[in-house]
Amino acid sequence: MSLLSVEKLAVAFRGREVVRDVSFTVEAGEAVALVGESGSGKSVTALSVLRLLPVGGTNPAGRILLDGVEVLGAPEATLRALRGGTAGMVFQEPMTSLNPLHSIGRQVAEAITLHQPLSGPALRERVLALLRDVGLPNAEARLGAYPHQLSGGQRQRVMIAAALANDPKLLIADEPTTALDVTIQAQILEMLADLRRRRRMALLLITHDLSIVRRHADRVVVMKDGEAVEQGPAAQIFGAARHPYTRMLLATEPRGRPAPVPVGAAQVLEARDVKVHFPIRRGILRRTVGHVKAVDGVSLSLREGETVGLVGESGSGKTTLGLALLRLEGSEGAIRFLGRDIQGLSQRALRPLRRAMQIVFQDPYGSLSPRMTAGEIIGEGLEVHEPALPRRERAARVAQALEEVGLDPTMAERYPHEFSGGQRQRIAIARALVLKPRLLVLDEPTSALDVSVQAQVVELLRELQARHRLAYLFISHDLRVVRALAHRIIVLKEGRVVEEGEAEALTASPRQPYTQALMAAAFDVSTLPGAEPEVSRA
Repeated sequence: MSLLSVEKLAVAFRGREVVRDVSFTVEAGEAVALVGESGSGKSVTALSVLRLLPVGGTNPAGRILLDGVEVLGAPEATLRALRGGTAGMVFQEPMTSLNPLHSIGRQVAEAITLHQPLSGPALRERVLALLRDVGLPNAEARLGAYPHQLSGGQRQRVMIAAALANDPKLLIADEPTTALDVTIQAQILEMLADLRRRRRMALLLITHDLSIVRRHADRVVVMKDGEAVEQGPAAQIFGAARHPYTRMLLATEPRGRPAPVPVGAAQVLEARDVKVHFPIRRGILRRTVGHVKAVDGVSLSLREGETVGLVGESGSGKTTLGLALLRLEGSEGAIRFLGRDIQGLSQRALRPLRRAMQIVFQDPYGSLSPRMTAGEIIGEGLEVHEPALPRRERAARVAQALEEVGLDPTMAERYPHEFSGGQRQRIAIARALVLKPRLLVLDEPTSALDVSVQAQVVELLRELQARHRLAYLFISHDLRVVRALAHRIIVLKEGRVVEEGEAEALTASPRQPYTQALMAAAFDVSTLPGAEPEVSRA
């Protein structure tokens, strides 16, 4: 008997069928990947396995057997035993899955004690062992840390630790490495592969990253518009895909180069020796005993029509630097925007400049209000910065922004929970673009998008940049996307610049060992500029 058997699964939201007639199995110790574009039904299928569908989803039809237990008809007590015990779940967006009021140590401990009678030192040691297994640095010192005090990649590692707390037979991982840099991606995936080998743990992997699927999946199920259009062994899918949609996915990835920076382009942003140091406080009196040097003396410049890519491992200071340059995080050093020193400006004096500097945050769900429609979210900035704009014209601007990011304007009346992760990210991009900014800080803007939509968004950003001479600070762990979009790349490690240069030269011939490790984890030799083309063995 298969560990997991899904037969003719169908799921509907508000009468609209989003998954239909999906069937597949997962054997003990096997890795099965669900792949497809955003909105194809991958996450809904995975959530159905443990009956975790969001509000608005009807109970799935069909049949789901997990370790011999019929899931769809199971009582709550049985489901509680299955959730976390038989099957662990790593959700797509860790910031919305972790409780902001509880420390990470407490949350991992809770996942353990729901199924095991551990307490005291034994419980603490189990929590520490899990956090160390997933590569969380300084695990013991971070037990009391809260989710907002961790980087996106570190939060994802905490989620994986909680999912593995009870040695599940099946791990359901919904984009488990989305927020992680390439080197940590490799470490986490190798760790999961090792766990599968040692414990015969099965893996149901939901991802848009086909390079991960190629290396770590035994079988692949390709989904499109709620249906499984093709499935089979990974070698067969990648070597001889039958369905046109599968072939399209395999052929799509961000390509090309950005347009050259315009001659005589004006300076948009200039930063010199920027530092962000967070105090470490201990003791009853909470005295400062040291500092975390999140950003430690970084300098950069950015011109009209130019993209600077900011890369480095999770916790290297990329996002903190981006926030500091927008004056959303306190910092030391000089920051000039459009020729004006903004470091000493009050928030009131900064407000007129805010429309010219926008940001797309890493976690789209956490940055979108669940109580507002997509149209209201995108139009909110227009209400603040153009209050005299007639309602009809505001609606037209919102519709145009939705079209620019590849969404139907009729979706403006939907709420964030009604969109897939990739669609929510596109709404976040539309919200930033609607004000026609001069500077756009893009913090992992394609991390939640499948490969075909990544390529579309990269092309869109290039077109918008050429049309409006936008300056981009592009923060990403996906070096393929950075290479396709950036003119220059700055590599950060522990808050300091270790290497910088023209994007093509740096990706082809990195000088520093740290940069070389990043490039090796991100690219096959055959994908690097100047590499010999791969010889066909057909």
